[in-house]
Amino acid sequence: MELSTMKITKVDYAATGAFSQTISDYLSRSEPLQAFYNRFPTAEAFEAQIKEKDFSEAQRQTLYQALQEQYTSVADINPKVQQNIDLLQQPNTYTITTGHQLNIFTGPLYFVYKIITAINTCKQLQEKYPDYNFVPVYWMATEDHDFAEINHFNLFGKNYVWETEQTGAVGRFSTEGLDKLMEELPEPYPVFEEAYRKSKNLADATRAITHDLFGEYGLVSIDGDHEGLKQALTPVVEKELTEQSSNKLVEEVNAQLEELNYKQQVYSRDINLFYLKDGLRERIVLEDEKYKVLNTDISFSQEEVLQEAKEHPERFSPNVILRPLYEELVLPNLAYIGGGAEVAYWFQLKRLFEAYKVAFPVLMLRNSALYITRGNASRMHKLGLQPEDMFMSFPELKKHLSDQLHEEEINLEAQRDTVAAAFAAVEELAKDIDPTLVKAVGAEAQKAYNALQMLEKKISKARDSKHEQTFKQLENLKDKLFPNGTLQERHDNLLTYKTNNPEFIPALVDAFDPFEFKFTILEEE
Repeated sequence: MELSTMKITKVDYAATGAFSQTISDYLSRSEPLQAFYNRFPTAEAFEAQIKEKDFSEAQRQTLYQALQEQYTSVADINPKVQQNIDLLQQPNTYTITTGHQLNIFTGPLYFVYKIITAINTCKQLQEKYPDYNFVPVYWMATEDHDFAEINHFNLFGKNYVWETEQTGAVGRFSTEGLDKLMEELPEPYPVFEEAYRKSKNLADATRAITHDLFGEYGLVSIDGDHEGLKQALTPVVEKELTEQSSNKLVEEVNAQLEELNYKQQVYSRDINLFYLKDGLRERIVLEDEKYKVLNTDISFSQEEVLQEAKEHPERFSPNVILRPLYEELVLPNLAYIGGGAEVAYWFQLKRLFEAYKVAFPVLMLRNSALYITRGNASRMHKLGLQPEDMFMSFPELKKHLSDQLHEEEINLEAQRDTVAAAFAAVEELAKDIDPTLVKAVGAEAQKAYNALQMLEKKISKARDSKHEQTFKQLENLKDKLFPNGTLQERHDNLLTYKTNNPEFIPALVDAFDPFEFKFTILEEE
């Protein structure tokens, strides 16, 4: 499909009803929120961000060596990816980063949307600042251990699940068992099958997949579960173990956010670290002057745990509070791109960054989209609807369609009020003559109220049956565009659309503007 056959419509995020008040306030630059971030994401803001970001030649070499090592798992590196890895050695090269879990088969669509937002941000910044280089980076959440969040995906309305007994950091998982799942798929998907069959673990497989899908755009995928990279985190680990300072700083910010009626997105712990080994990622807690690893027999004295951190930094894994700091310590990064909840939890972290004297990145909301296939677009227009109408709830859509069909909404509220007034008058009369009759009047009033309510439903049902087929078409269309009542991007998988439209990713690259802050509707024509 040619890109020219796509009709693009942009709507305000607030108009979709799918985003939090926190995000709406952020995009409108609400003054109370400004204390919780560094710079609002305009292209012009990056000039100051570049000046603030401090990243040494030694840090660049560590990053370069780690990436060179990690990309040995990719058989044939795209020249654009290798060029970007090489550029990271240069003092005028910076990254734009997004991160996500290692969902099998890329999981929900927003995984793809995050990466494309990073790619397009780099593209626009390159045009504005030609003296610098900008590299899109995908931070793979390889150390995450919540397997239930990544072991499934939805394709053409069916849920596929990877079953395995493995535990610990998912990036270290063998891809064993994915063969069985792939046999259940409706057709072969060579990119994914090759990655899962040839890679030794899920981290390597995910790198292979993102390289195949986005290599031509120069995307660099990085795995933080790396001994060389973890060296940068050692001072943070030591301070976290001895002072537990991150929790204090984050809790202070949480209190300030709550005063402004913004709820916290993530929860801090006394120690925001996990202990990490093959098959194991468990929280570290301080109890009775011992550093214990939950659900194990492992424990350390303070001297022993500090020695362990010094000798084996790779065994300490940051949680959601410290991971953003880790990312910024090992990357020459200028901006982080995330979904609404991610952007909101970064607001909790600014003081933590200040305490460690690390530049707080520009926070960018990833692009969001509704993709309407040609068939669904045809159904929508036959119903007399526009793309932006589809964000209404189904009852609102029915009313909207009824209005177009010149059908008034069935509502007997006025009649109920009239009957209620009549019974109130009767009740007053009964009260004067015989107070014991008041209860009987009330019972009859309730019967009349119930009767009118039942009649309202019957009349409404009779009216609806006149257009039953039309409303059924509307319901089916709404379900296809908003599966399970949620945004398409939170449910559907990339293959649902790429299978029928090989140009799906280029269409998104062409349509997304990361600095526009609008919800994108792509409609096949």
